[in-house]
Amino acid sequence: MTLYILRFSLKVAFANFSGEPSTIIQFIYHTNAQMVNVLKRTAAKCSDISRTYSIGRSAEGKDLLVIEFSTNPGHHELLKPEFKYVGNMHGNEVLGRQLLIYLAEYLCSEYLLGNERIQTLINTTRIHILPSMNPDGYELASYFNGWLNGRRNSQNIDLNRNFPDLTSIAYSRRRYRHTPRLPNLQVAPETYAVMKWIRSIPFVLSASLHGGELLVSYPFDFSKHPHEDKMFSPTPDEQMFKLLARTYADAHANMASNSTDRCGASFAHRGGIINGAEWYSFAGGMADFNYLHSNCFELTVELGCEKFPPEDELYPEWLRNKEALLSFMEAVHQGIKGVVKDEFGNGIKGATISVRGIRHEVTTAEDGDYWRLLNPGVHVLTATASGYSKVMKRVNLPHNMDKAGRVDFVLKKVSLEPDVDDLYIPGVETYERFDPYNQFESYRDRENGEERQEKPWWWSYFTQTSGSSPTWLLRNF
Repeated sequence: MTLYILRFSLKVAFANFSGEPSTIIQFIYHTNAQMVNVLKRTAAKCSDISRTYSIGRSAEGKDLLVIEFSTNPGHHELLKPEFKYVGNMHGNEVLGRQLLIYLAEYLCSEYLLGNERIQTLINTTRIHILPSMNPDGYELASYFNGWLNGRRNSQNIDLNRNFPDLTSIAYSRRRYRHTPRLPNLQVAPETYAVMKWIRSIPFVLSASLHGGELLVSYPFDFSKHPHEDKMFSPTPDEQMFKLLARTYADAHANMASNSTDRCGASFAHRGGIINGAEWYSFAGGMADFNYLHSNCFELTVELGCEKFPPEDELYPEWLRNKEALLSFMEAVHQGIKGVVKDEFGNGIKGATISVRGIRHEVTTAEDGDYWRLLNPGVHVLTATASGYSKVMKRVNLPHNMDKAGRVDFVLKKVSLEPDVDDLYIPGVETYERFDPYNQFESYRDRENGEERQEKPWWWSYFTQTSGSSPTWLLRNF
């Protein structure tokens, strides 16, 4: 094994040699312990721009470790967009896990070596990388090295079917029907950790890396007709999602080629991208949850037919995907950004930014800043907040923009009579209402072998087969 590693190290070193300093990466598989060591060693090497942190633990107690890159690690900076990559959601789909480990090493090394592109990316973006969302499943998959073993977590839960089905509620509201009830759902600790993570950081753009196909899938993943397994089901941001999907697919070595093998499926003339529900429909996916519960646009990247490719394929796969991984991160700087303030210059948290003709809103973060991914063109924007006047602006985003346009709003305080309906607007204080004191994990514990008797108000959603849907998870749609 030592000779094998040495051979690959030399291969990579010579492949990158150009007379200039370059990044050296060992293209090998990593155990969970090795992955943690690599991430922590990388963060220590680039301590001025990087850190590691855990968003929670797996069912078997393994840290869900994230490595972050930013000029101010650990802090959100005004108007700096937040980006995330998630790998290994299905434990036996391991290429994405490895690519994200290599990406972390690459970002650190290239930043130190003075790579202007990487320095610009990290100086203007806060990047979060979770290489393994399902470390328990990975251990099982690596032991058996099979197609099916390890897909689910150690509780036998498919994590990409485990998020609240907000898509059904969104469809129901658009049809003006009674809000449906959610099915019984055992929330895996890995799922819950990611839900808290999404809540705690104002992510703008994200991708989850999978395996088994070669394409980019974008929301909605759940069909707008519950009995149609393959039905085109676009979000209000269909054009933006297509542009984002094209960004990754076109930058990949062969994903966009219509002549590329699609692992047995027929995707002729699609150029490597597809609406998720049109491919196949499923409820409870992470991408739909990101879009409907937060400001984040998330895509699913299928990296190839081999879920657990041979080790000697890792370096070629890195070469195929490196440019796509970088280009997609840079895509977070599209559309508009700005700050919503009051007359005294104070940022307004939770203000709403809407775009005429697109029935999907985003809200401002803690200090009043926001980001809105938008295609080039003319857009009419409206900023609103409870107790303030409404302000509209018309903007023109040219095709050649290489960074987000700045659009600020100043809202004036107004006196309003309280309206009962205002108390029930979905999305109001969503983040604070979702387990604000992190009680879920403590209530899962048992005292003296018995479950605690007193439960928080949201407990029924996680444990019962019936009850009202948690519509507070669903943002305005």
